[in-house]
Amino acid sequence: MAIPGNFLSATTESVDPNTSGWVAKLNCTISLGSGGRNGDGCLAVRSAASGEMQARTISSYEVVPWTEYEAFCDASGATVPERIGIRWLDASNAEISITWSLTTASASATWHRIAVGGEAPGTAARAQVVVSSTPAASGVFSYYENFYLGFPITTVGNKFAFNTESSEIDASGWFNEVNSTVARQAPMVSWAVDYYLAGGHVAAMTATANGNASMRSTDRPDATPGVEYAAYCYLNPPTSGSVTWVELRFYDSGGSQIAATRSTLAAPGTGWYREYASAVAPAGTAACSIAVGIDSATAGQVLRVDNAVVTTAPVLRAGSVLPYADASFEQGVAGWTVVSGVATITRSTPWGSYSFDAAYAGTVSSSTATTSVIRSAKFALPAGAASQSFRTEVYSNVSAGGFNLTRGIRWYDASNTDLGLTSGSAAAIPTPGWWLIGNTFTAPANATQAAIEYTVTATTTSSVWRIDRIALWQSLPLTTVEGHDDTASITLTLRELTAGQYITIYRIGPDGSRTLVRGPSGLISLMVIPSDLMVIEDYEAPLGVEVSYYIEIRATLTSTAGTRASDGVTLTAGDENLCWIKDPGQPQRNAMFMVVSPPAWKRPITQSAYRVRGRRNPVVLSDVRGGLEGDLVVWTRTDEETAALNWLLDSGNTLLWQVVPGVHETDLYVTVGEVGLPRVVDRADEEWRQWTLPLTQVDMPATVGVAGTAGRTWQDIFTEFATWQDVLNAYATWEDVLFNRRIGG
Repeated sequence: MAIPGNFLSATTESVDPNTSGWVAKLNCTISLGSGGRNGDGCLAVRSAASGEMQARTISSYEVVPWTEYEAFCDASGATVPERIGIRWLDASNAEISITWSLTTASASATWHRIAVGGEAPGTAARAQVVVSSTPAASGVFSYYENFYLGFPITTVGNKFAFNTESSEIDASGWFNEVNSTVARQAPMVSWAVDYYLAGGHVAAMTATANGNASMRSTDRPDATPGVEYAAYCYLNPPTSGSVTWVELRFYDSGGSQIAATRSTLAAPGTGWYREYASAVAPAGTAACSIAVGIDSATAGQVLRVDNAVVTTAPVLRAGSVLPYADASFEQGVAGWTVVSGVATITRSTPWGSYSFDAAYAGTVSSSTATTSVIRSAKFALPAGAASQSFRTEVYSNVSAGGFNLTRGIRWYDASNTDLGLTSGSAAAIPTPGWWLIGNTFTAPANATQAAIEYTVTATTTSSVWRIDRIALWQSLPLTTVEGHDDTASITLTLRELTAGQYITIYRIGPDGSRTLVRGPSGLISLMVIPSDLMVIEDYEAPLGVEVSYYIEIRATLTSTAGTRASDGVTLTAGDENLCWIKDPGQPQRNAMFMVVSPPAWKRPITQSAYRVRGRRNPVVLSDVRGGLEGDLVVWTRTDEETAALNWLLDSGNTLLWQVVPGVHETDLYVTVGEVGLPRVVDRADEEWRQWTLPLTQVDMPATVGVAGTAGRTWQDIFTEFATWQDVLNAYATWEDVLFNRRIGG
């Protein structure tokens, strides 16, 4: 699998099918090894003698001075540990310096990640990847694969800088807060081959003396009051019994801490465990940070940290009013309580033993075969909730005994008056394994708040019920469509999907024809569903005729499809003297223009005529007749329209020409040849220009995705760049900022 944003070629990255991207640099020979994870091939580096051996990429890659870059790979070597470096070259390909990682703490034949980050020197023009190890004899092998060189790969939306998230440059992202020292280490850690956010280095906090110890991030990015944030990182505790934790902190504009939410790891061992803490930023919040620590540490104990993130909290179900802490039990039971009965509610333990989301689940235990009532905190409902339908859901797992369950919602008005409970009938909780249980209830008049309430009756002693990913949201149509005449587009909204399943979406024309709809990676055919809510903007729907959408959803690639169908929707036809010209992959460029004259179409054909001696008629060999070709003449009536058409044509992409019904033309995918744009009247102050666009009909592009800022936000820009001058240095145009196309990338 190609690593996104990699400067290296696929062959150099995966060392498949050969080692052509690599060359021996020092005291070694290289060959093609086997047993890799990113394809079978790997780079086998064999020492020629004792001492350091190095191999490097055969090519060098353009870099920008004073810009951060990252390199990583997976390594394996039973005899000797390894390191990786970025070799900086000047414009004449002379070596300036090498930024090296630390050497891995121990040798291991298990594939493990090595990585390094660094800033290109001021005179750097190009860079190479270098790997190194130092065997004590000849004939010793080190193996490498899954190589990357490029801009740092960071968590989308992370408020922290690259070095705070990963410590690949140095340890300056962390501060020794209480009874600790902070350093950077390179332990031997095996990450999934396609997990690129954790690397070779980690931040390591060492307890100075017996007692509580902690460190915190030096980053204090901005935070907004009322927004729910989640902090998480991988923790590597010194022992399974160590009390280690992660804490999300909020600060006011003066830098004083005003709130902190802690989540304690229930470690099953001494591996690497991702721990979450989440909270809503209180009034007065201006900034946030993350802290980690050990309670009652022993002097010399080390807590290691990687992949530190603070971001907006995950949305487990679109529209749900439950905060992440109450929905997922990652830091405890939040606002859940036992209203009556002998049951208890706790967070599952240890980490990873029971969960449907992340690493923990709520655990309801009843020691006797009796009835108990479990209730969440109260949550504010959307405006206008009275008399509206609301849905609840819970992922459920009975791990011991059995339960009968009555599900309900308890309603409250704005003054916290209890408006009563709406509930369903009792039923046995299904077993075994995880089940999704949902209900729909109608809010009473004046309801502005609600709490989820479960009445559970244990059918045996010592019964245990695990719950996770709980949600409460206003019930809206599963499928809706909305036309937008100003952009000649249709928005298709799909709700209550199951992430990880497969979806295919067709546009149904007035004649019943089916056309695949375009998504972020091309036409949506067996696309993996990314979340429970999908919003598709269809910019290729025809004008002036009714269309609808037909959706097929499969649990697996081979399972029978479930289906949905939307209502019909029609985009206003508009003026017949105007046409839309659209870029299917970059709809930001779409614009409407006045037609001077439609194309006088031709259909070319490749033919060869052979005159046979003695015959009147030639023998003609013909290929199939080609599609339409012709010149479309349009006017741009303002400088803004002229700029818009120039921008539309700049990319050279396949375009969609759309016209209204009744002009006896059909929508066509076209390429545009050389164009001229003379003024309509030969005067310097004339704005109108006449464009002759040579159109050639082409096929609908299948693999072109709708580009934009999917997942990418201004927060990513703020995190990656200290000043606007840095942004200007990194991107040639604002369009490049939008599509994250950096200079040299």
